[in-house]
Amino acid sequence: MHPPLGYVRVKVENELFTVEKHVLIESSDYFRALFESGMRECTQEEIQLHELTACGFNVMLNVLKEDQPILDSDRILDAIECAAFLLVKPLTQHLIHTINSSNCLLMLQAAATFGLIDLVHASALFIRDVYKNVREDLSFLPEDQLDYIESLSPSTFVAVATHFPSEHHLDDFSRTMCYLDETDNHWIPLTLLPDKASTSLAGITVLGNNIYIVGGVDGLSKQIVKPCFCYDTERNSWSEFSSLQHPRYNLTLTGQDGCLFALGGMCKNTVLATVEKYHVASNTWSFAAHLPRPGAGIACARTMGRIFVCLWLPLDTTDVFEYRTHKDKWLLVTTLKRQQSYGHCMVAHNDNLYVMRNGPADDFLRCMIDCFNLTRQQWTALSGQYVNSKGALFTAAIRGDTVFTVNRMLTLIYNIQEDKWKPAKEGAGFPRSGSMHTFLLRLPKNRLSALQQN
Repeated sequence: MHPPLGYVRVKVENELFTVEKHVLIESSDYFRALFESGMRECTQEEIQLHELTACGFNVMLNVLKEDQPILDSDRILDAIECAAFLLVKPLTQHLIHTINSSNCLLMLQAAATFGLIDLVHASALFIRDVYKNVREDLSFLPEDQLDYIESLSPSTFVAVATHFPSEHHLDDFSRTMCYLDETDNHWIPLTLLPDKASTSLAGITVLGNNIYIVGGVDGLSKQIVKPCFCYDTERNSWSEFSSLQHPRYNLTLTGQDGCLFALGGMCKNTVLATVEKYHVASNTWSFAAHLPRPGAGIACARTMGRIFVCLWLPLDTTDVFEYRTHKDKWLLVTTLKRQQSYGHCMVAHNDNLYVMRNGPADDFLRCMIDCFNLTRQQWTALSGQYVNSKGALFTAAIRGDTVFTVNRMLTLIYNIQEDKWKPAKEGAGFPRSGSMHTFLLRLPKNRLSALQQN
């Protein structure tokens, strides 16, 4: 029986897979070279692949269908072998997005064996972030891999308070962005905000280890700030980049695959549904698919190479949507119905989304956390109430299996467990007034040394 027009049968071990040719050509450098070579194989209806497993090839096909399979150890090895042999970048990216504490060492060693350099690097970065938790297991690594891990900088917790643009061109201490020195337990100034930059109702995110600031307001009149700014972590310098086509404030900024996405916000007291996409390489903005409905100050999280947002729908309903960047399309993932269900903040860990909302009776000094597991498509409520003066949990960042939250009084660090966040450590509060933006950066080692000596 012949495969349908435009399809080819691929035999791996004893299994036959019928696949569209264009899917293989677009995703695999191996198949692209094969089908464009003019060799006899490019016209055959059936191709046999040796040295690969049917399991690994099946994982690849699932990833190319935009599934997000969670892989056990055996399937990780099969998938890495397939990604390396067939040169399938989407599969390598999927493996990078699914690195966690349980598989990071396996990912590193298997990727090194098969020469997947990007996966080696991503695994090493993750291991550097959870170094203390896996230190005993690192003794089994070859010396060159251990040296590579230790040459990397871990992620540091960074915070900046709310500030309007400055007209005085002075080194205003309150306009500094700081990072937490976890060893000595104090905040160290990292950089001074540009004079024209606003962090009040601005969109701020990290992409490619650089900080981006878009929008915001100047003063109580809420005059929109049009200039956009980028902090280059390696060069320790700020630069301006192209402004939004539709200026806005109280927007949400996130990034993926070399692009920024400015989501919703407000302009002239109108809540927006528009989305703009910034291509870092070309320094240009373009419009993307509108949000499913208007939103401002939208809670947003990225995990497993995917972007998720919370959109509130009165009464007591929060819809979680995913933005499919390659298809420029919004999809409803799930709905949370709880009293005071407005999602103030959302963070992600592995295949879990954590949505933080008001405590009982609109108690803004406490919050409840609900967890949605993307694989099981199931909601659970985290046990306990998370009490933090001045709403520290409404800004949070996750490094490895650790959650950082902060306010003026203290930094609270939690360990993520199956049914709760377990308090692990208290650190110094952030010495600034007002609301805060927090994120993680990898600071160059020479830069860290210089800052700590000052």
